[in-house]
Amino acid sequence: MPARRGVARARSGAYLPLMARALPFIKMHGLGNDFVVIDAREEALDLSPEAIQRLADRHRGVGFDQLVAIAPSEHADARLVFYNADGSEAGACGNGTRCASRLLMLEGDRTELLLETRAGTLRARRRPDGLLSVDMGRPKLDWRDVPLARPCDTLEVPLGHPELPDPTCTSMGNPHATFFVDAVERLDVARLGAELERHPIFPERANIGFATVLDRATIRLRVFERGAGLTLACGSGACAAMVAARRRGLVGDRATVLVDGGPLEVAWDGEGEVTLTGPAAIVFEGRLAPELFES
Repeated sequence: MPARRGVARARSGAYLPLMARALPFIKMHGLGNDFVVIDAREEALDLSPEAIQRLADRHRGVGFDQLVAIAPSEHADARLVFYNADGSEAGACGNGTRCASRLLMLEGDRTELLLETRAGTLRARRRPDGLLSVDMGRPKLDWRDVPLARPCDTLEVPLGHPELPDPTCTSMGNPHATFFVDAVERLDVARLGAELERHPIFPERANIGFATVLDRATIRLRVFERGAGLTLACGSGACAAMVAARRRGLVGDRATVLVDGGPLEVAWDGEGEVTLTGPAAIVFEGRLAPELFES
């Protein structure tokens, strides 16, 4: 027993200085779409794509679909920067925005925030039932804005895929292609998503959604996210699916979008901003050891 105590003391003594230099983070999720959230308001976050990939590794790092950095903003309450698990930067992330919003609201017991993102300035609100709503901005529908590699009508983009109908393409600050199918549960979403994410018509790659409209107010959706793969929930993908279904006359102004992780509420009147509503959960907080960032 004395020997064991000595080993424990030695390990603790070596470990504590290391953790004093470690980077704090909070692990969160929105319906299973999980995030590492880092507060970079006092010290800028400077991570290489390789370091982000190491952090995203679910066996050797922390594991996440996206990393969210909360940075200072001159025009809003904070600026959010999103990184995919492959180290690439994402322009928008609905579930990540809700998660960061919850943390920021807890700081001052606030119920409303303005957040700067690459996709524009977004307004977040906490509802009395605890769910968070984010105005995700107006969808961009022109082929140049998605973007696509050639001119076409984004309502039905002529891909000519042998297994799928032509998709509707939308930008929610990041590119989305939504395929409407009879039964999404029968599709090999992982295989098709990986194939279509890098289709030549998407010069910046795309998030690939597979949707089945169950009724005028309910959409079943699975999304293969650009740079992250098949996820339990994709907030911007749910918004894109709602926009696509509304443009095609399949739903009204509001719909429940059933993703693998649960239900999201999405509203769009056909002209203005898209509103996304759902939960944001805190899982745990921890510290990232400096050796994770070493090349």
